[in-house]
Amino acid sequence: MPARSPNVPSSPFAVPLPDEPATLLGNLAPAQFMRRYWQKKPLLIRQAIPGIQAPLSRDELFELADSEDVESRLITHFRKSWAMEHGPFAPDELPSVKKRDWTLLVQGANLHDDRARALLDRFRFIPDARLDDLMISYATDGGGVGAHFDSYDVFLLQVHGKRRWRFGAQRDLSLKEGLPLKVLQHFEADEEWVLEPGDMLYLPPHIAHEGVAEGECMTASIGFRAPSASELSGQFLYHLAERLDDARDAAAKSVQRYRDPDQPAVSHPALLPPLLIERVGSILANIAWNEKDVASFLGTYLSEPKPNVVFDPPRRPLNESRFIERVKQSGLKLDKKTVLLYDKHAYFLNGEQDLLSGKAKKWLLELADKRYLEGKRFVTLSGDSSMTVLLHEWYCAGWIQVDANA
Repeated sequence: MPARSPNVPSSPFAVPLPDEPATLLGNLAPAQFMRRYWQKKPLLIRQAIPGIQAPLSRDELFELADSEDVESRLITHFRKSWAMEHGPFAPDELPSVKKRDWTLLVQGANLHDDRARALLDRFRFIPDARLDDLMISYATDGGGVGAHFDSYDVFLLQVHGKRRWRFGAQRDLSLKEGLPLKVLQHFEADEEWVLEPGDMLYLPPHIAHEGVAEGECMTASIGFRAPSASELSGQFLYHLAERLDDARDAAAKSVQRYRDPDQPAVSHPALLPPLLIERVGSILANIAWNEKDVASFLGTYLSEPKPNVVFDPPRRPLNESRFIERVKQSGLKLDKKTVLLYDKHAYFLNGEQDLLSGKAKKWLLELADKRYLEGKRFVTLSGDSSMTVLLHEWYCAGWIQVDANA
């Protein structure tokens, strides 16, 4: 395997148009793929990305796994016994690449490398609100993570070497007990394929699958967010409670506090008072929300950076005037860790919400959809001083970057 993979241009790839055939999807248009396969059935695509090379070399991936800011796992199956360790991993803590039956998983490679981010961007025909991350799996011969299923959609793209995949829909999803990872107890495959570099397998949720490396290999897994109903409910109620607190002034809060002027004296002090249950029930029954509240929650929740994400502000930030001149020359792009979403009322940037004013619509929606603005496009928009002030603030926070390749 090469010591270093070739650089991928940092400017994003064009997102496939909904109704135009895409090599990435086996010459299906994205609209066709979503109708026929998305969350419905698997799809094998030979040479989805012809001539692909791994976005990170083996050595670069190992270096990434040594970082405190990166989520990584080492899974071994030595002597038919499963074991799992969590990173970071120093170089001498990983097994020899000549040893069989081990796998290194590096989550969120797109957060740390522009080439991985560019690869993830090829899948933006699916909404950013659903797109999660790009995980890279490195395995030696025989390496894998056992037969399992995921609760989310996944594209499994082979970027180096070969991997044999066995998969199928099965009703028995019981797991083997006493293992550090989720391995199916009774796995029965319906289909089996060997994927080579450029080949890709799409699997909807709960399709059981097992991938085993045939020699040294690397696989990029493009995963999607699928929060549970309980997670969404809990987070939404927390969001709603925060909004209710923000909306009330101090006087209103005092009025809303629980009161019980009719509470009688009790002989059983540990008994939960029926009056308390009744009155709190009436308070909760008055809580209401609308579509705008739901959109506000989803925008902030789904754009919130993961706990391990840290933005890197420029060491010597340009002042506003020099920043404007630089952007006019070379354009700008969202940082690879930045999430920018919007709806018809507001935009949501890294967990923060602001109103989508008429002026902002001229450029902000374009920046969100393309993740970059060309210099010549910026020139036509830069007469809006509120825009340049805001973008300079984002630049100083590390949320956007001056893009020399845009």
